[in-house]
Amino acid sequence: MEARARAPGKIILAGEHAVVHGSTAVAAAIDLYTYASLTFPPPSESDDELKLHLKDMDLEFSWPVGKIAVILSEVGGHDASTPSSCSFETIKAIASLVDEHNIPEAYIALASGVSAFLWLYTSIHGAKPARVVVTSELPLGSGLGSSASFCVALAGAFLALSKCVKLDVDNKGWQKFGDSELNLVNKWAFEGEKIIHGKPSGIDNTVSTYGNMIKFKSGELTRLKSNLPLKMLVTNTKVGRNTKALVAGVSERTFRHPNAMNSVFSAVDSISNELASILQSPVSDELAVTENEEKLAELMEMNQGLLQCMGVSHASIETVIRTTLKYKLVTKLTGAGGGGCVLTLLPSLLSGTIIDKLIAELESCGFQCLTAGIGGGGAEVSFGSS
Repeated sequence: MEARARAPGKIILAGEHAVVHGSTAVAAAIDLYTYASLTFPPPSESDDELKLHLKDMDLEFSWPVGKIAVILSEVGGHDASTPSSCSFETIKAIASLVDEHNIPEAYIALASGVSAFLWLYTSIHGAKPARVVVTSELPLGSGLGSSASFCVALAGAFLALSKCVKLDVDNKGWQKFGDSELNLVNKWAFEGEKIIHGKPSGIDNTVSTYGNMIKFKSGELTRLKSNLPLKMLVTNTKVGRNTKALVAGVSERTFRHPNAMNSVFSAVDSISNELASILQSPVSDELAVTENEEKLAELMEMNQGLLQCMGVSHASIETVIRTTLKYKLVTKLTGAGGGGCVLTLLPSLLSGTIIDKLIAELESCGFQCLTAGIGGGGAEVSFGSS
């Protein structure tokens, strides 16, 4: 039996950076996914290894389950229906298992993801032989929630073949988890995110698990149901950025200009709340859709202007903005800024020819373009014979 789970990436539609200073932000799932498959070897096989294949990077890892059982003796003995945090000692023990593989320097950032994999798998299934294969449609480290969707997809696949989740294994299509099962997937994914990021907000894994959209402010998350079918062009500038440094830069600017920056954060809060209410308002016809798209475009444009005020834009982002403006389209950065990914709203009446021309122009600048539907479904699972 094989369980295959998929989990979407995410974008921040409004409110990044300002959310750290108490403003509202809105995040949404995108229909670009990470896939994880789990297969147990048949009892007739004498395979006694846990294997992980990160297909996109052509990286393979394997550990004898006997060794895992000795090094991680305290995991796998508890109930998978009650997620627990990884202790500092266990993180060190897992890191020693990962270090054995001498990950190439170009992929060293993936080491924490491999550690999260080992923790999630052994916590849910113990030291049991299996093969896990992961592929993703999301660029890594570009602000699209790739690590969260990795953790959600793994948790989904592992729980699907555990005793604490009841699913229809005869249904060969993609199927949704029930609400209580989604809660469990989300909690385990959050534990994985903690290994990768230390202190994640929980926003990325929540969007990836439940899909659609969420509004968040001061640690409070509210799930939203969008009534507007949105489509975005996501442009990956391929410029790496230091999120911590960008967040610190906004805080320093706030310290130097508290009144001005508090006004900026207050304006962002208004934009996020207005954007959320537009997305949730019912649309009766094509005209209503177009009107709402125009309002959203204006709000995105305002939000981008305020992000420039915060000092988190970048020459690569400005290049994308100038290019899309030629086509009368609105663009804003998403996530930390300083490079990373930017969003361009694609109105529903925009012709495919114009989109193709725009993509060609952006790709000639060395950028990567992805078209994504916004606010789709969350984690899902399918079953097959291995």
